[in-house]
Amino acid sequence: MSRICILGGGFGGLYTALRLSQLPWTGHEKPEITLVDKCDRFVFLPLLYEVVTGDLQSWEVAPYYSELLSGTGIRYVQATVDSVNLAGRTVQITQNGQAERLSYDRLVLAMGGESVIGNVSGAADNALPFRTLNDALRLSDRLKDLEASAADRIRVAIIGGGYSGVELACNLAERLGDRGRVRIVELGDRILNFSPDFNRKAAEKALTDRKVWTDLQTKTSNVTSDEITLQYDDKSETLPVDLVLWTVGTRISEVIQSLPLPMNNRGQVKVQTTLQVEGYPEVYALGDLADCKDADGQIIPTTAQAAFQQADYAGWNLWASLTDRPLLTFKYQHLGEMMTLGSDDATLAGLGLQLNGVSAHLARRMIYLMRMPTFAHQVKVGLNWITKPATDFLKSLTKTL
Repeated sequence: MSRICILGGGFGGLYTALRLSQLPWTGHEKPEITLVDKCDRFVFLPLLYEVVTGDLQSWEVAPYYSELLSGTGIRYVQATVDSVNLAGRTVQITQNGQAERLSYDRLVLAMGGESVIGNVSGAADNALPFRTLNDALRLSDRLKDLEASAADRIRVAIIGGGYSGVELACNLAERLGDRGRVRIVELGDRILNFSPDFNRKAAEKALTDRKVWTDLQTKTSNVTSDEITLQYDDKSETLPVDLVLWTVGTRISEVIQSLPLPMNNRGQVKVQTTLQVEGYPEVYALGDLADCKDADGQIIPTTAQAAFQQADYAGWNLWASLTDRPLLTFKYQHLGEMMTLGSDDATLAGLGLQLNGVSAHLARRMIYLMRMPTFAHQVKVGLNWITKPATDFLKSLTKTL
């Protein structure tokens, strides 16, 4: 029996595993498929902001792997990856404190990027990253403490003016209301530097409407438990702060960096258009850790959208390589960009559409619902979204009575 080992359960790894489970193995023995991730839940990152605002529950955005993989025949292992032996085709993992070695015939590297807070004095100890469910829950707890305090103002600094920074700023400013004093600190000369103009303008208006300060061309030089020091040109200013959120900076895991694989200067693994690692046809890489160009020569962005599409091809090519079929070359289709700008507010630009406000919010929700990992989870979440208004109304009515 062939063995496929998938390292990482994000959009690249989980969706590759699910794709493999759906393909026909008639006439061939179905391989043993093992998915390894250090967490027990998959996180649908684009909707993580709504966990902080309370618009969505954690089970909707972060379902358990055991639930998603039930009935698929895929073995899920919650473990940390210690090392990979490419020559011996084995992976060393630690599960519940016990070392285990997994053998493979095909290996998928999909461990994504890891949040890293830069070399800013005090940032590692006093700033919160925002990438995982634990990050979102920590932020929610911190906000509850601040909201329950006697402070007149709740001051929040968000480092980074990309999608994560802007989405967090809009949602937090809306949640905190008049008590909030939210600012974005961005090193560049504008927010959302690589985004469509339509999205950028909608975001700028949303930030203005929510009274969010935007400090452009500004560097963070020091972070303490209650202050942040900013530098603009040659000037330095120290401001009081209650919460600092860090949304910039990722790195490839040390396990991947230690491998003798071809890499670019950012530590990403170089892959062919079939998503096979150059020189290692039995190893596939996708998502944030892959340096990938598609069949048309497009440089593939490190986004959930790209990983979602790569997973479909990776699953097919793994199947094809084990069933003596030709492999497909990856073709990326840019489907546009979406972001949340608060409750019932969003922006969408792509495939000839430009939407903002409630219409974009509804379209964004429906698109993400259809991209959730399994049909069963889609139905479960969709029904909850449909019935939630009635449930909330009944709860409010009960409290009134």
